[in-house]
Amino acid sequence: MSDIVLSAGVRSNLLQLQKTSDLMTTTQTRLATGKKVNSALDNAINFFTAQGLSNRANDLSALLDSMSTAVNTIQAANNGITSITKLVQSAQALISQAQQTSDTATRSGLAQQYNAILTQIDQLAGDSGFNGINLIDKNNSTDLTVTMNETGTSTITVAAVDFSSNGLSIANSANNWAASTDLAAASTDLTAALVTLRAQAQTFGSNLSTVQIRQDFTKAMINTLQVGSDALTLADTNEEGANMLALQTRQQLSTTALSLASQANQAVLRLFQ
Repeated sequence: MSDIVLSAGVRSNLLQLQKTSDLMTTTQTRLATGKKVNSALDNAINFFTAQGLSNRANDLSALLDSMSTAVNTIQAANNGITSITKLVQSAQALISQAQQTSDTATRSGLAQQYNAILTQIDQLAGDSGFNGINLIDKNNSTDLTVTMNETGTSTITVAAVDFSSNGLSIANSANNWAASTDLAAASTDLTAALVTLRAQAQTFGSNLSTVQIRQDFTKAMINTLQVGSDALTLADTNEEGANMLALQTRQQLSTTALSLASQANQAVLRLFQ
């Protein structure tokens, strides 16, 4: 209070006690939160720099989900290509069997099996989607675009293809393969389809590798940003604990000093007793 007069010694010790109390409050906050910078008042430069780093890390984290979905979508398409390739090879085996016989009934039976395989190719192509995107059934899907950075300036587009029997230009057995020319034409179509399937598998493999590399890069970048942000704001709990012990000791000494400083005033009081 302004109307109470304190001696210089008492006032000096009181100020030291107040400063010590403020420092203890700050240290307790750091120990409780684990941060040495809890607001812009603590250190404006470090606070806003760390906030910017954390915001970018959060933005990149949001992209990881879309990258993971892209990886699964490409893998699903590649699984479809692998299975379609096996079906095309099975169809080639049927043609080889048909070429080894001139029996019309046998060829007709093999032709029906061939047509059934083409139906399976169509169904398999339609079932190779992931999360609503099918990269090998272009008639029922769209291209896949993957965003690689938080500003959207880096993207990868994976083009969808049509790997149904029509898309691969594989026609149903003509005339039940009664003529050798029909078999030769079917064999040529299947050979071309295999070349197309293998080339696209390589393309998808390259796309998958690129997305996975960017995914790993993004994870590493998020870690770097978080470490950088923490370095600007996190407190050293060992140091703060030592500070707290030192401040408690200082507080006890200041209290003792205040008591000693007030003894002169108490001596004056005793004169009136």
